[in-house]
Amino acid sequence: MKKSLSILSAALLAAASVIPCAASAADDQVYGMMKIPYADFYAAELNNSVEVDAVSSATANKWNMTDTGSVQEDGSWKNGGLCAGTYNDGAGKILGVIYPVSISQADLDSLTDKYDFTALDAAPAAYKPVTVEGGKASFGKLVDTNGEDALGGEVKVSTRSNYGDYQISVSEIPQNADIYGVIVKTSEGTSYGMRALENIWRNGAISWGAGCKQKESHGNTLSSEHYKSSQGQTITEVTFITLNGYSTVSGQNVYLPVKVADSLSVEEGKAGGGSVKFDNSVFPADYAQTGSVSEGFTVSGNTISYTNAKPGRYTLTVSDSNGKYSDVSGNFMLTSSDIPVKYSDGKLVAADGFTADDAANFLKNISSVKVGENTYNTGRRGVTIVDPATGEIKMDAKSGETNVFDGSGKYSLSVTATGYTEPYNFEIDTNPVTTTTTGNSTTTTTKAKSTSKTTTKTTTKSDSPKTGDTSAAMPIMALAAAGACAIAFSKRRK
Repeated sequence: MKKSLSILSAALLAAASVIPCAASAADDQVYGMMKIPYADFYAAELNNSVEVDAVSSATANKWNMTDTGSVQEDGSWKNGGLCAGTYNDGAGKILGVIYPVSISQADLDSLTDKYDFTALDAAPAAYKPVTVEGGKASFGKLVDTNGEDALGGEVKVSTRSNYGDYQISVSEIPQNADIYGVIVKTSEGTSYGMRALENIWRNGAISWGAGCKQKESHGNTLSSEHYKSSQGQTITEVTFITLNGYSTVSGQNVYLPVKVADSLSVEEGKAGGGSVKFDNSVFPADYAQTGSVSEGFTVSGNTISYTNAKPGRYTLTVSDSNGKYSDVSGNFMLTSSDIPVKYSDGKLVAADGFTADDAANFLKNISSVKVGENTYNTGRRGVTIVDPATGEIKMDAKSGETNVFDGSGKYSLSVTATGYTEPYNFEIDTNPVTTTTTGNSTTTTTKAKSTSKTTTKTTTKSDSPKTGDTSAAMPIMALAAAGACAIAFSKRRK
């Protein structure tokens, strides 16, 4: 491994300045940083007749995460931004990378477009040699002064990705370095250049569109012309380009199955028992279909049959048993108008006539909860108001820094679950028990957690004191004693 090159490269970047170019050799060669468009950056690196495009991104701010990584005072490496080392047009389009170059002073002076050249005061570990003809620059194959770095690990491929038709994961990637580019090579002799954001993500994840998927999950349109020919080819190596040069994982044999469709269209149906159909016209004649859903489902031809299926969303996956083509999936819904839960003692539990499994299925499919006038979605970035495992109502739930329950004590809730055609509506009253006494009248109000709006009132009235109630008996005893005294006094006067 190139042990200290990351630190050296970072130092070189920090030393970049607009001072006059320093000659590094008798042939008048100078080193500096240039803003190199992707097409020019990859031109000498690839065996591919289709140029590499700039990246157009509608994703807010990610395209502008261009900070480069650096070595900290304690010697640790701090990663750069998602688009480290790139430059853009200021409006969402990533144009290329800012990378070291070597060029003669005479050629630099003759350039019509100097690519924002900024001089370096020392030779970098890796650079692009630049030649000039007719005032136009050509960028050669990268010069790696320390030699290519060999990586271990392996490459795995998936044809089901939110970000393209293919996604590969590389288990070992360059450490302590920003990744400026990636080259994927195949046994068929074609190579593909990858770009920040659309193709290159952190942790060795690389994806690209090959003509089937038109947009990735953030809504960005995939540029697939450069990558279309990758379908059906076999990856042999993946090379990362950093400021330290090349780092390559080789000796791979990873097949890219031919994509036939991005997804399948499947009918919706009713929960319980029945069947639904899907569109299998997308499959070529030599696609050997094998379909699967989950336990209790069978797939034959273009029909999915099922028994005892609970409400919810399901996924059909069709595979080619010959291995030539990619898997294709399609989601579908089975629905029910039943509500298998009820509110009891602070929780949602199985309603009368339903099993614990029925209630558990409702809980795990909860998609949103409305409290009063506010609706809260569930999921990874949502708010958990009903615990999907226990059904407990989380009275301390927060949306950001705001309490979901405002402390008023009385709340109307509406719980929506995927596969259930109607929400479950109920009310909670969490106010404490209160007791008031007025004269001989006592009123007790109980707010029970196990029911909605449960109020019990007990009122007791009596013409005589209760046994053992000395506070009530004393006045009567005093009256009786007074009467006896009056009679005795009368007798004495007679």
